Amino acid sequence: MKVRNLYMAKGLPVFQNKMFSSKEKGIACPQGDIMLVQNLETGFIYNQNFDASLLEYDADYQNEQAYSDVFQVHLTDVLSIIQRYFFGMSIVEVGCGKGCFLERLRHLGYDVTGIDPAYEGDNPNVIKAKFESRLGLHAEAVVLRHVLEHMADPTTFLHGIAEANNGEGKIYIEVPCFDWICQHRAWFDIFYEHVNYFRLSDFNRMFGTVFESGHVFGGQYLYVIADLATIQKSILEQESAFSFPIDFLPKFETVFSLVNKKNKAIWGGASKGVIFALYLQRAGIDVTCVIDINPAKQNKFIAGSGLKVVSPEEGMRQLKPGDDILVMNSNYLLEIKLISSQLYNYISVDQYVF
Repeated sequence: MKVRNLYMAKGLPVFQNKMFSSKEKGIACPQGDIMLVQNLETGFIYNQNFDASLLEYDADYQNEQAYSDVFQVHLTDVLSIIQRYFFGMSIVEVGCGKGCFLERLRHLGYDVTGIDPAYEGDNPNVIKAKFESRLGLHAEAVVLRHVLEHMADPTTFLHGIAEANNGEGKIYIEVPCFDWICQHRAWFDIFYEHVNYFRLSDFNRMFGTVFESGHVFGGQYLYVIADLATIQKSILEQESAFSFPIDFLPKFETVFSLVNKKNKAIWGGASKGVIFALYLQRAGIDVTCVIDINPAKQNKFIAGSGLKVVSPEEGMRQLKPGDDILVMNSNYLLEIKLISSQLYNYISVDQYVF
């Protein structure tokens, strides 16, 4: 198997969305190294150093984004896509998380079953377990949102879904867009937990029939609607070879010059914020607090840096007008300004190509 090395990062938390009960536990979290490579036969881009045994999803894993009105708009956009292809169909949602999207599907009248080991609710139609083909879950359609990037062997995983579904049905897949990450030089969007980094061309090789594909959430995510019966071996064609930007990593002194005020907060205690906070800490730059609107994250500590996550109200008590707020996802900038009464200096980190 021939691969081409693309990017290396060392000592990253293996989970960026697992919360900890103390600063010490956050700092002492398990870590792993990343070596992104492209397989020159399949075209897939993945972390060659990934070790799935280091990851165990449980109730401390908190990745729910639906507390945001902005993200709810995104979910509405996704529902409109699903309605075009899955209308009236039974659905299995593999990796349903805390069940927010599943409940929205049920509200629209869909017969939907969910499966996720980190589920915390009491819906009897959700199975609290990892997906395995032997579970025999079968439906006319499958929803797979932000799951495939976590699977060490995505093709085998999809074959398992097809097998459980009698080799038939349609599937909606949504994953982060690696082209967006590269275009924005978003080095803080490379995580150990994400073993795979997809482009639309990967799915065009993976499925014989793709009904629709495109980008959502401001280009940060890509999606496909495909025919499960047409899963096939991915074969890289020469024109699909990926050119990784040689200037992907910034000059960090340029990054850190943006955050030279004494008081500063990171808004977004999830994936991007966890990695950004860790690099700031390694550079000796203090962060006053990490702000997040998800109550399940508040008063807990993030991986790597061990910084405490606080509510917007508590975060604003720790800052003074004019202090920096590092907005980790510019999709939320207007929402954040409204919540914080536009009192601060807002830096949309993912809009800088440093």
